[in-house]
Amino acid sequence: MPLFGTDGVRGLANGTLTADLALSLAQATAVVLGQGRSAEARRAAGKRTTAVIGRDPRISGEFLSAAVAAGLAASGVDVYDAGVIPTPALAFLIADRDADFGVMVSASHNPAPDNGIKIFARGGVKLPDVVEQRIESYLTRDKLLPTGGEVGRIRRFSDAEDRYLLHLLGSLPARLDGIHVVLDCAHGAAAGVSPEVFRDAGAQVTVIGADPDGLNINDGVGSTHIDKLAEAVVAHGADVGIAHDGDADRCLAVTADGTPVDGDQIMAILAASMQERGMLAQDTLVATVMSNLGLHVAMRERGITVKTTAVGDRYVLEEMNAGGYSLGGEQSGHVIMSDFATTGDGVLTGLHIVAEMAGQGKSLAELASIMTVYPQVLVNVKGVDKTRVDDEVVQDVVRTVEAELGDTGRVLLRASGTESLVRVMVEAADGASAQRHADAIADVVRERLAL
Repeated sequence: MPLFGTDGVRGLANGTLTADLALSLAQATAVVLGQGRSAEARRAAGKRTTAVIGRDPRISGEFLSAAVAAGLAASGVDVYDAGVIPTPALAFLIADRDADFGVMVSASHNPAPDNGIKIFARGGVKLPDVVEQRIESYLTRDKLLPTGGEVGRIRRFSDAEDRYLLHLLGSLPARLDGIHVVLDCAHGAAAGVSPEVFRDAGAQVTVIGADPDGLNINDGVGSTHIDKLAEAVVAHGADVGIAHDGDADRCLAVTADGTPVDGDQIMAILAASMQERGMLAQDTLVATVMSNLGLHVAMRERGITVKTTAVGDRYVLEEMNAGGYSLGGEQSGHVIMSDFATTGDGVLTGLHIVAEMAGQGKSLAELASIMTVYPQVLVNVKGVDKTRVDDEVVQDVVRTVEAELGDTGRVLLRASGTESLVRVMVEAADGASAQRHADAIADVVRERLAL
């Protein structure tokens, strides 16, 4: 199995993800990202190879980030350790510091025993598959082993959070005065940054999930447990709730009455506003195949093109970079605003959603009404041969359902990238129809593709 998954290297800390592996990954990364043409030009100009590292607050991040720092410094890389900070903050700081690359130690929305290592190239951009494969290939090759004054130094990046906060505040089209926001920081990396920046922007802030102890990250709070945020918004009589995940690269929201607002609705709100202000490049939004049909309908009504990609924010980013687009994201809450960020940024997204409320003088419920969310049913069919998902009988039943739904729904059949299962997703004008069609397709998949 490849070491790198869809979002870096991830696994059980001290299980599959050990300090030895973290150190070796850092050494291999120093070879691949610290030895290119741009790095050679910097050294010729008397500049040393530099990297920024950060982590979320889970307990294993302490020894894993120390191993990463040691591996980089032993390879001659000067390390700026930003400590606990959101993943998008690290991506911003790589560019802001003009570093050669950066490493984030985080398992995002996963539970505390897991951890991960995400590597960003110069400019704070995610690595393409081919570069990750090169890094993996260098795990068993000779390492860089400088001596004397050529070894790297490890320094505390003391103003990292301040730089990021100023960047976020500078992106806002309006202040947030008069709006009461409940923030759920998932006991994660946003616990220090998010409340401070929302207050600095003028909002009245109530905070939950902001007491990380190294073990409670994502535990019953955050974007994967949005019911806690909904309860808090209603209890405090707040105007809006914003939920992050463990490393704060996601943002979901709830209205004043506790109704969830997902990434599709957030993208619809931002796309319409950006189009009106002439900031939506080529009047185009990038989303994944899992985005709700309602998003496509709402955008079409406003003359906005929706480009679709495979599931995963890295594929959204690739399409955005290739086409020069300014907005993209996923239903899960990864929203990328390329004018201000090189990756999904939950704090940035939350700020801009609340800024739309303040600037337009509307509630989040009013803003979210821009799109109708079509009922969406997902059935995971386990124990099947996912490689035969193109079976003709299966495709026949899919085509039959698509013909029946017409413009009022859609079908998506996907083989899982990690498990022996096929995902059947159906959207329709009503939930009963969506469930009926999804079950019918799942029955055929189960029968035809049985192992």
